[in-house]
Amino acid sequence: MRILTKYIIEKYLKNFIIILLSLEIFFVGIDFLQNFKSLPQSANLQLLYIFYNGFFTLTLTLPLSIVFAWITTLIILIKNNEYVAFYSLGAKKGDIFLPVLSLGLIFLFILIVLQMTPLAYSYEQKKKILENEYFSSTKSDIFLKYNDNFVYFQKLFPLEKKAENIHIFKIDGKDVIETIVAQKAYFQNNKWYVVDAKVTTKPKDIDMNSKLTIRYEKFLNTLDGFQPKILDNVYEARNESSLLDAINAMFLLEKQGVNTSKIRGNIYNQLFVPFFVIPILFLVFAYSSLNSRFFRLGAFVSFGIFGTLIIWGIFFFLYKITSSGVLNPELSLLLPIAIWFTLAFYIYKIKIKTI
Repeated sequence: MRILTKYIIEKYLKNFIIILLSLEIFFVGIDFLQNFKSLPQSANLQLLYIFYNGFFTLTLTLPLSIVFAWITTLIILIKNNEYVAFYSLGAKKGDIFLPVLSLGLIFLFILIVLQMTPLAYSYEQKKKILENEYFSSTKSDIFLKYNDNFVYFQKLFPLEKKAENIHIFKIDGKDVIETIVAQKAYFQNNKWYVVDAKVTTKPKDIDMNSKLTIRYEKFLNTLDGFQPKILDNVYEARNESSLLDAINAMFLLEKQGVNTSKIRGNIYNQLFVPFFVIPILFLVFAYSSLNSRFFRLGAFVSFGIFGTLIIWGIFFFLYKITSSGVLNPELSLLLPIAIWFTLAFYIYKIKIKTI
């Protein structure tokens, strides 16, 4: 690693960590003080609330910190005349900018990976703690279609991966050809295992001598891939879920012929929207100044901070509209992201040529 690259990385990482921690402490602290009276008295639950709220806030503070740390680093380099010294020693624009761009991409990919873990449900968990429902997770009277089955769960326990009082109706066209009734079922190995099931089968050809076939099964596996967490999300009509669960739910619902626009919006929001900060890094770099004497610090900081917040606010607004099901996610999220990248890089090239 070159000395210049190492120096810029150290400077940027120091500013990034300070800004990220400051934003996290500010947002989490304000939220904790606002909801302190509503929290349980248990210190463990209060710490869990802070932990879950910290990760939930990270989805906002990490992208913003990437930009704010870059602005701070440039200000320090320009004010100390280090910026112009780098160019005097033969450094190119890429030597200064690429290390920061690489770190920004790494941080965003780490955030996406974390969104694939159970931490993606941090908002749900902190809400349960706030409402004193952290140790209970029960859904009642769920009735959904899955492939050629209509499924009814009187009680669903998503975290324990079990259900009570199950009725499964297998259909062929408009006819019910088989029913499965049981008191308990467990989800293991990507299947539901029904315990002590009563299976009633209707004959294909009905005549005067036809009769229903009834048999009892000690263990019966059915509903392959019907995951409890996905089922819980669909039932609650949630927009926030882990990336992997959202992708699985999208494929599941597409097979059932159900509209998946909200889930696709959630996927795009986690996969692509955080990268809105990358064009801002280019623009901030393009509008920086070599000479500290003619550096308009106030305008530079205002452009960087308020511009970042405005762009973030636009994509947040678009995501909320998409979550309501009003707009197609490809038009409301992917297209604006593509336009933003194209416009920002066009402005960057023009600005770089004039320097």
